[in-house]
Amino acid sequence: MSRSHEQWQTVRATVEEVGDRFARLLTAAPPQAMATRDWTVAETGAHVASIARLYTAIVRDDGSPHPYPELAGPIANTNVDTVADVNDLALRSYPERDPVELARRLRADLAEVLRITEHLDPETPIPWLGEARVPIAGVLAHIVNEMHLHGWDIARAVRVPWTIPPREAALFFDLFLIGMIRGDYGRLMETAGPKRRGRIAVQFHSRYTAPATLVLHDGRVSAVDPGPGTDIHLRFDPPTLNLMLFGRVSRPKAVLTGKIAAWGPRLWLLPPFLREVRLPANRRPRRHYATPEAALDT
Repeated sequence: MSRSHEQWQTVRATVEEVGDRFARLLTAAPPQAMATRDWTVAETGAHVASIARLYTAIVRDDGSPHPYPELAGPIANTNVDTVADVNDLALRSYPERDPVELARRLRADLAEVLRITEHLDPETPIPWLGEARVPIAGVLAHIVNEMHLHGWDIARAVRVPWTIPPREAALFFDLFLIGMIRGDYGRLMETAGPKRRGRIAVQFHSRYTAPATLVLHDGRVSAVDPGPGTDIHLRFDPPTLNLMLFGRVSRPKAVLTGKIAAWGPRLWLLPPFLREVRLPANRRPRRHYATPEAALDT
């Protein structure tokens, strides 16, 4: 079995398994508890459910109507700095807040996504935020990551366990991030302000992912096979990397716990690389914790 076929089967099974875990967590938590500084548990569940509903439409190739026609323009025009605004609009367009109903809809929509994509080529690109083109396998890895992250938010808020297995977390890096960058990320990773001139190459290492190098060159990002000219090597634990990229774990904590390690001949280039090569934030660009105690844990 090829690696790509194995990953396709893995991500499909993971969508179902994590979807069920997230749904059980959502229905067990107090709906009005604050999962983040902005969102209650119910709103967090609605956010995830709205993404699943959106995906039932975008994985089709039959001209199905957009489930949120008022969001079509903002979705196409967004970038890493404006995704929070799209999330706000999506929550207003998806008014359901009952956790039991949200869990039911989430399970049903995830099952529909899996049904539609069962016999499709996992490399088929489909339109995503900011006119990016993401492989279908990457779309499934993205919804897994959303449930991982927001399950982490809810679990921290109500102080119950929530695990993010490394092999599941690694799907986001391999299938979504690398898949999107190798294809076309549209305007999604465009940021405000001047772009750094020159080239920075960062090679990513993990026991759970394929070797890959991201190159930032004059403001554009590409994914290439590892080779000479690497400026920085970065070894990572996939759950920690995902939590760090989306602001749940601070960079100092990730380094101090040994989950992220960096070395190389031009290590000082890592901060400017990370300033430009970043992912959309699900929330406002400020620190979001349910309690002051949670902030101290990062």
